[in-house]
Amino acid sequence: MIKPEFPDNEAERLHALRTLQILDTSHEERFDRVTRMAKRMFGVEMSLVSLVDDDRQWFKSKQGLDATETPRDISFCGHAINQDGLFIIPNAIEDVRFSDNPLVTDAPNIRFYAGYPLKLRQGINLGTLCLIDSKPKHLNEEDKQLLNDLGAMIEQEIRSIQLSTLDELTLISNRRGFLTLAEHVQKVCRRKKMPTSVILFDLNKFKPINDNFGHHEGDFALKQFAEVMRSVFRESDVIGRLGGDEFVVMLTDTSDEKITITLERFRTAIDIMNKGINKPYLIEYSAGVASFSFDTEQSLEEMIAEADAAMYEKKRQGA
Repeated sequence: MIKPEFPDNEAERLHALRTLQILDTSHEERFDRVTRMAKRMFGVEMSLVSLVDDDRQWFKSKQGLDATETPRDISFCGHAINQDGLFIIPNAIEDVRFSDNPLVTDAPNIRFYAGYPLKLRQGINLGTLCLIDSKPKHLNEEDKQLLNDLGAMIEQEIRSIQLSTLDELTLISNRRGFLTLAEHVQKVCRRKKMPTSVILFDLNKFKPINDNFGHHEGDFALKQFAEVMRSVFRESDVIGRLGGDEFVVMLTDTSDEKITITLERFRTAIDIMNKGINKPYLIEYSAGVASFSFDTEQSLEEMIAEADAAMYEKKRQGA
């Protein structure tokens, strides 16, 4: 058996998946409708919407299967998300990658598999719409087009979820998405008695960028800033755009010293980015930090407000 490789952009892919807040949610008719259609149209035993998490594949919708998840390292979908197009295995027992896979040698005794990689955007595959059968099968060109069409229907439903939690411009969490994720993280930190910290960023001289160079340049600056945030902060950190030129990060179990080091690394990354984009302006910012014990009674909005006050105090001091 050959285990599926991790995509090069795995951290970005997982961040996008978790921001959707779709994992471990109840079944929804808009997804079940498509898997029912797929099972009937292709005459297969199983049809699934599978989302590939860090160590498992979890089934948002399933027809013909009782399990809710299986390990990622034995999954067919873990291989499929590394493809741009359909991933089809006519007979798994004859494929060296899967012939001794426990999903092949034991129940559900997979022979045929066809997966459509579900794209959130180009290069970000969250999982698959897949067809599975215990008998070998082949798909003709008409079948392949039908699977592509059904997969596009699932993608459309996922994007409708994305619009409510992701900032459309920067593709990181919007205010709603950030607060949802941060609230979940805060509950975990309370259980594990870990401190949290909030960093608020505000872009300096942002209005002149829009006024002097056009709103497309302002949008470019916001997207570049978000990209640096994605690259510097940990996968476990929650990042978001609160609106306008304000960005926020929640960090967990991090000392003041580590926060200082992280902010220095962030400043260096911004400097490198400014040199690389070769624009007639610099992307500059101010940052404020507020830290809290695990048992704080302050709301997330109050925590953000405290970081905001710290940021404006630094601005006042010219720091």
